[in-house]
Amino acid sequence: MNTSRRRFLQQTAAATGALGGLGLFGNPFVARALADAGNRFFVLLFLDGGNDGLNTVTPIDDGSGTLRADYEHFRTSLRLSTSELLPIGTDPLTGAQLGLHPALTGFKNLYDQGRLAVVQNCGYPAYSLSHDESRRIWQTGQRFNGAGSGWFGRYLEAQGFGPLDIPGVTLDRLVALEFGQSATSIVALKKIKSFGFPYDEGFPDDDTTRRAAFDALYAMAAASLQPQMGILGSTGGATAAASSSYPPLHGLYEADRAGWSAGYEELDTRLASDLREIARIIHGVNQGVPGVAARFFQVSKRGYDTHADQGAGRAGGRHSELHREVGDALELFYNDLADMGLAESVCVLVYSEFNRRIEQNWNGTDHGSQGPVFVIGGGVNGGIYEAHPNISPAALDDKGNTPYTQGPSDPWRSRDMRDIYGTVLKHWLGMSPATILANVLATDSPLLDPTQHWLNPNFDLPFL
Repeated sequence: MNTSRRRFLQQTAAATGALGGLGLFGNPFVARALADAGNRFFVLLFLDGGNDGLNTVTPIDDGSGTLRADYEHFRTSLRLSTSELLPIGTDPLTGAQLGLHPALTGFKNLYDQGRLAVVQNCGYPAYSLSHDESRRIWQTGQRFNGAGSGWFGRYLEAQGFGPLDIPGVTLDRLVALEFGQSATSIVALKKIKSFGFPYDEGFPDDDTTRRAAFDALYAMAAASLQPQMGILGSTGGATAAASSSYPPLHGLYEADRAGWSAGYEELDTRLASDLREIARIIHGVNQGVPGVAARFFQVSKRGYDTHADQGAGRAGGRHSELHREVGDALELFYNDLADMGLAESVCVLVYSEFNRRIEQNWNGTDHGSQGPVFVIGGGVNGGIYEAHPNISPAALDDKGNTPYTQGPSDPWRSRDMRDIYGTVLKHWLGMSPATILANVLATDSPLLDPTQHWLNPNFDLPFL
């Protein structure tokens, strides 16, 4: 261990002493949960606005069906030519050659390494065309969820994470709904370096008094017999400790991984910057920094509501620029983690609230239904899973979208989003199917009844 790292560890250990050993690794239930999951990290990336899946994973030929002919029927000015698409595998149903959008060179490279799984035709029954409603359904895994609990938040709660623990970080100013629950602490931040206690820079002599008053107030709240006050006090104390232990991760990463940091800087995009913050935290966890134990992360890439000016494959087009930012940033992030020796320890799930309409409007696409989900990581079984949506004109519903179908005998059947979540929870994080069904993905609506709609209640989709 070099001198700077030793000094760093000593400083962060002192800063987190207020937790008194009752934080993440002092909780026996959490210790067991982490043992079940192994040395693993999980990242949720939300493509906010509704990604055009048809111009993301696109048929190059017809195979035994009419996929390419149907695609060319519906897409004119937004059509991606067969020569510019980046070939990947073939459609499991029709055998049609599929290709990625030409801007997704990062995804193509990961696919060629066997590190990218493409799960086609994902959604939920009775799909909504509302951004807010569909986003909430994906984030909660439930149709009528008024409590604000997210599907991954319920996982954290079921695993025994408590208010003194900080198992997750959202790269935003508010905690993402996926992590929503009332049991444990989640940190929302934009930059680790500037995540700190709210001292008044104009009155530095008051720092000690201000912090002491804060600690006293939250200690009093934590000791309250009122549950809500107790949680508030505990989470406040945990967050205060984190405000001391997390900011130095910036300097540690810059000292140890300056070349990788420069790579993110060269991309010069918001998503690259956000993923670098996650890489900094993971590096800190991997180095055993006291007071830093987050293993679960959420980040969003906004701008995918492409009603207009979507563009096809040309550089500078709106969809191209969005995809280039996502593909390049995720490839660099994966390579960064691989260089840390953690390629097998990280799983990234990339999704959007819905697909876009099959038929384009004059220069964009309207709201749609099912679309592709992507899973990235060293432990991922790369490839293409599920049939491409049936985009034959006769197969579309009265809204011009692909209908959600779930019959096991339907060759074009859709894949329920909760099958994806359950597979991640079971095969990546070690949770049993019975616990998943009872505590995480329990239905709140007949429209989401697992006996009627789920195709794989054992959560054994083969991408993990």
